[in-house]
Amino acid sequence: MGVKVSVIVNVHNPGAGANACIRSAVEQTMPADEYEVIFVDDGSTDGIGERLDTVAAARENVRVLHLPQTGTPMRGRNVGLASAVGDYVFFLDQGDRLEKDAIARMHDRAVETDADVLIGRLIRDFGPPMTAFERSTPRADILRDRLLTLLVPQQLYRRAFLEEHELGFAVPGGRLGEQAFVMRAYLHAKVIAVLAEHVCCHLGDRRGTEEEPRAMVKELCGLLDDIDTYVGEGRQRERMYAHWFRYAVLRPMVTARFADSSVDRGLHFRVVQELVAERFPATLDRYLPVQLRMVAAYVRMGRLDQIVLLANSTRRAGLRADLSEVRWDAHVLVLGLTVEVMTGDGTPDRYRTQGERVHWIPPRALETRSLDDGVTDITDTVERSRIELYVRHSETGVIHFLPLTQHMERIPEGRNKIRVQIRGEARLDVTTAALGQPLKQGQWEVHVRMFGGANQARSRVGRSDRPLNCLGVLAQRPRTRLVVPCWTDQGELGLAVEPRSFSESIALVSRGVEVKRLDGHAYVVLPVPYVPPSGGPPLELVLRGTGRREREVCAPALVEAGVPGKIAGQLVAKVPVARMMPTPDQLGPGGWLASLRSPDEEIGLRFSLRMRRGRIEVRPATAVDQARRSPMGRDTLLYRIGRRLPVVRRMVRLARAGKHRYLKD
Repeated sequence: MGVKVSVIVNVHNPGAGANACIRSAVEQTMPADEYEVIFVDDGSTDGIGERLDTVAAARENVRVLHLPQTGTPMRGRNVGLASAVGDYVFFLDQGDRLEKDAIARMHDRAVETDADVLIGRLIRDFGPPMTAFERSTPRADILRDRLLTLLVPQQLYRRAFLEEHELGFAVPGGRLGEQAFVMRAYLHAKVIAVLAEHVCCHLGDRRGTEEEPRAMVKELCGLLDDIDTYVGEGRQRERMYAHWFRYAVLRPMVTARFADSSVDRGLHFRVVQELVAERFPATLDRYLPVQLRMVAAYVRMGRLDQIVLLANSTRRAGLRADLSEVRWDAHVLVLGLTVEVMTGDGTPDRYRTQGERVHWIPPRALETRSLDDGVTDITDTVERSRIELYVRHSETGVIHFLPLTQHMERIPEGRNKIRVQIRGEARLDVTTAALGQPLKQGQWEVHVRMFGGANQARSRVGRSDRPLNCLGVLAQRPRTRLVVPCWTDQGELGLAVEPRSFSESIALVSRGVEVKRLDGHAYVVLPVPYVPPSGGPPLELVLRGTGRREREVCAPALVEAGVPGKIAGQLVAKVPVARMMPTPDQLGPGGWLASLRSPDEEIGLRFSLRMRRGRIEVRPATAVDQARRSPMGRDTLLYRIGRRLPVVRRMVRLARAGKHRYLKD
């Protein structure tokens, strides 16, 4: 049986960062005689070449090719491709990581769909979510299925297909060279398939590379020629042109790097000006966001100064997502929310109205009198405003989009100005949210992204001012599992699927704690998402002092059941309190970290208590600074009495100031 897949990995001085990549490549579930791994060492000097030689000596399906340093992975990929013998090839970077069954799954799907290019689900911890993986597609279209958002080489290619069309990476190349290779593969491929239901590869972070402007223009012109050859005239070709116009030509000109580079930006601007005049007519501007329409207009006018002003004036937009409702409908979590784009200074984004038309308000420093009104017109964009809601696994980075209903509202804001808000309702069905399958165990973050007006932005979904909904439900598929909504210390919504224990389910929602003081005791009340019929194991609330003297106060906790599916239960602990001279079993002044103890474990809670002048304050656990200690040593009774005297407090301040001056000198 021949080799089915060749995995090509280019490495250059990765250090220990390549360990996960190497292991994931050589420990695939596919039989070793059915795939090979080709490591291409680009002149590394950190010993990685010798390590890879050792791996190759122990595994028959591993080869190592040593090259002189080129400073780019492009040549290494071409050399690896030339030496590959597999029916398919997969390109992997040294910071990436494959799932154990990724190669087998991708190969089986490629054979099943007869694909020239197969895109297995990719996961990354940076950048926006990859919307192309909303579903698997046996016959994907470049535009309809948003493949232009997946211009990365980490895909499975039929080797005979690459050889037939003489596809390879431009040397030395850069990020645009990589994207051009993938784009040409898309254009030549008869079948492109997308595998979305299984994660195949985790992408590592990569540093951006500087590209010489004329080399960039040459590569881009060659790619546009290929688009002209394989795509007929019409809207499809215009949209492809607009994509490269937007991301390869205009967007780099509104970055801080371009604005700060006074030496190189003149040359860059002249090269871009020639390219725009030759290949990108003004009819493409309708596909651009409003800021880039202004950049395109200034390029054609030769106004580099205005582009620099725009780059310096533009601040990254933010997003405000307010929850108006969080409730359960059986095992479906219903989220009602209001979303609005915010400017860089934290105020709502406002737009100017002129009759029925809506216009973006440019920064005041810009010269806009010579621009046509159509440049700032965003009426159609406002009408198409929308939001996307998705959940992201906090450990694996897997993303799933949620179904929602939404509508856009124009809110008058003074004379001839409006704001744009979107109100929507999303339904998170934990039994089908993962492309028809149940959500996996773990904690899931809830994110929202808005497209509308002049900007797009994304953010975590935050809590409202209403009491927290900490009610958990039991989902029955694939088995009975507890699902709990929870909030971070910053008030961001999440979802915990199948907590490991009863104590952990309480800890997840412990930010909803309430403390009441009555008759010399503090009553600590915690929400309990779900109380099992047995009532759960016996629990004890443990409070540990954060001062120099280690103190621990324990109190038995009583769990009271709520109404299943409607009202959460609660845990109540009665803690003795003393304002002065507390005994070992009493809560006294100072900070206290809380935890919950059961017969099997002790788990930290997400709040702390601070008692001061007889009052008890609830704070996030992260707000307790355990490094703060008394400069006078142990927190003794004498010190607690002495620090109440004004003279003593002044002496302490002088001692601290003198100590700081001494350390500084």
